[in-house]
Amino acid sequence: MTDSNPEPRGQLQAAPESFIPADLVSAISAKGINAERRGLIKGAFASALATMAGVTTAAGGDPNIVTLPEWSTTLGKSVATHPYGQPSRYESNIIRRQSPGLTQTDQASVAFTPLQSLFGMMTPSGLHFERHHQGWVDIDPRRHRFMINGLVKTPTVFTLEDILRLPSVSRMHFLECGANTALEWGNSAVPTVQYTHGMLSGSEWTGVPLSLLLERVGIDLSKAKVILAEGADGSSMTRTINIANALDDCLVAYGQNGEMLRPEQGYPLRLVVPGVQGVSWVKWLRRIEVGDAPYATKDESSHYVDLMPDGLQRQYTAIQEAKSVITSPSGGQRLKNSGYYCITGLAWSGRGSVKKVEVSVDGGRNWREAQIQGPVLQKMTTRFTLDWVWRGEPALLQSRVTDSTGYVQPQRAALLEVRGARSIYHNNAIQTWRVNRAGEVDNVQLG
Repeated sequence: MTDSNPEPRGQLQAAPESFIPADLVSAISAKGINAERRGLIKGAFASALATMAGVTTAAGGDPNIVTLPEWSTTLGKSVATHPYGQPSRYESNIIRRQSPGLTQTDQASVAFTPLQSLFGMMTPSGLHFERHHQGWVDIDPRRHRFMINGLVKTPTVFTLEDILRLPSVSRMHFLECGANTALEWGNSAVPTVQYTHGMLSGSEWTGVPLSLLLERVGIDLSKAKVILAEGADGSSMTRTINIANALDDCLVAYGQNGEMLRPEQGYPLRLVVPGVQGVSWVKWLRRIEVGDAPYATKDESSHYVDLMPDGLQRQYTAIQEAKSVITSPSGGQRLKNSGYYCITGLAWSGRGSVKKVEVSVDGGRNWREAQIQGPVLQKMTTRFTLDWVWRGEPALLQSRVTDSTGYVQPQRAALLEVRGARSIYHNNAIQTWRVNRAGEVDNVQLG
């Protein structure tokens, strides 16, 4: 028996505005909700519910309340039907999706995270975005080897068992592809936040600090300037990483969100380089070589470079600058009626933590500070929310983040002035969602 896919959660149902007094609506729109205004809303909402309940009773009652559904009168399923837990069948439309434009083959592929359908700061492992340069592989952990060589006293080969025996740490960090939001450089505007920003995910990573491993093999700190990380997949992904990052917070990770890495995420070992573009988080990690100069490999000389307006290319621009995006309401969604909505989104910075997030509903003319949903962690996605009453008028929704270094996310026009419009990577411009009078939300580019 096959269940048909349920209707996607693309329409946002608002709490009706009519139960809120007009003066309270104005106060919420201008200043948000404080303790006093929240109490007034609760009272008004309770009164509205009482009235609605009376109407329902008079009409014969809601059958979903009056009559017990079948799941309340029958036995449930055994845990044996799903030894590994699965989402509800009614959430089967919440999946990663491939881009029709960025990749042309199944092997060199991207799968975008459905940011519009997620909550909090963490991304479920099954919805974490993927980027493969030659397809993913499922490596036999008993045969996998990890080597450290180069400017070290004792070149060493580790088995997975060796790595698992060493002291480990668990840290939460975002992972973002350097090409995230790439399609927004030009005049095209892809429809949803899944396609504009979906090469972003946040996870808990578990592994051995790279600094511990480098110390164990006797790194030559008098000469070491960089490391080269190499993957074991068919593309032999190799990336240069500066020694400061390597000795700071890098991990040789085997765990993600409390379990072993999944094959698509680099099982059994991957490199975690917090704050740095995803291509440097080399998956299926097989080797690290310590060197005294950048290696200029194929994936960092011909790819992952920034084409500037003067025709020159910036190389090794790995840090992911401060960025934010509203995930709801966002492109492809629809506000079903006027009233109160909770605007929500994500903010992050590769240089530290989120200090504050501001939201505008008029295209950047006026800004209000959003509420941060903790915890706020270093180099990790942070959830923000803002109270908003939509009156059925056109709106332009934007968010901008200020990080712990004081850096402020730029408007698109300001970024284009410095970078031009021919880049692919490192687009951290402010995103704009347009709401029309019918409540339909789409992607527009201002500036």
